[in-house]
Amino acid sequence: MGKTELLITIILFNIFFVLFVAAVMVYIRKYKQRKKEYLNEIEIKNEIHQKELLATQLEIQQATMQQIGRELHDNIGQKLTLVSLYTQQLLYENKVPEVSERIEQVSQIINQSLQDLRSLSKTLTDDNINQKEIVTLIQEEVDNTNAFKKCRVIFEHNFQQLDLGFVHKNVLLRITQEFIQNSIKHAHCKNIFINLNTSEDILWELNIKDDGIGFDQAHTTSNGIGLTNMKNRAKIIGADFSMESQKNIGTTLNIILKKQP
Repeated sequence: MGKTELLITIILFNIFFVLFVAAVMVYIRKYKQRKKEYLNEIEIKNEIHQKELLATQLEIQQATMQQIGRELHDNIGQKLTLVSLYTQQLLYENKVPEVSERIEQVSQIINQSLQDLRSLSKTLTDDNINQKEIVTLIQEEVDNTNAFKKCRVIFEHNFQQLDLGFVHKNVLLRITQEFIQNSIKHAHCKNIFINLNTSEDILWELNIKDDGIGFDQAHTTSNGIGLTNMKNRAKIIGADFSMESQKNIGTTLNIILKKQP
């Protein structure tokens, strides 16, 4: 074999070797890309499954609350109505002033209890959420909390009307209720500040903070049912959820839902 043929053979061998290495690299790259796409697909399916699971859990919870609301209205509500009629009849028939005064007091208590029961039943069956604006719903919750005088709740917003569907209103209201209850029960706060705002890029942003005892997040071993419920509700609608707390300073909750591009 001459030098020329040997040189050509070496060149061809190098060319084939380079092409072989290039082919292997392309194959490895495509394999990694396909693997990445497959893992992304699995992750997306898992996220969808997780959201569906959370949605199902909340639907069951909601259905249970609606059933309780209907039972309160149809069963206990009817009995209280009947008792109210009996007291009115006793009040009409009794002629002793002292007894009549006591019967009148009992009648007022029953009627107030009946009114509170109807309000609770309406809230549990979601009629209240469907019929009212989110600002009205939150303000009613604020007014009810302030009426107990355990702490002061202040609600502010930067819009006249926010057009939201049932799901978003339900999420905002339930999270607000959960935070208020936790703050009063566990944080022993004096003030709760609620802000609901909207802007060009944000559909809504809910910010709630209290001045309670707070908790050390670094040493918290359990999120608790209340915090888990809030996270799950925010996750279902794709909202960003964050909570910060400092001991003896307070806790701040922030949930943002950005507008779809």
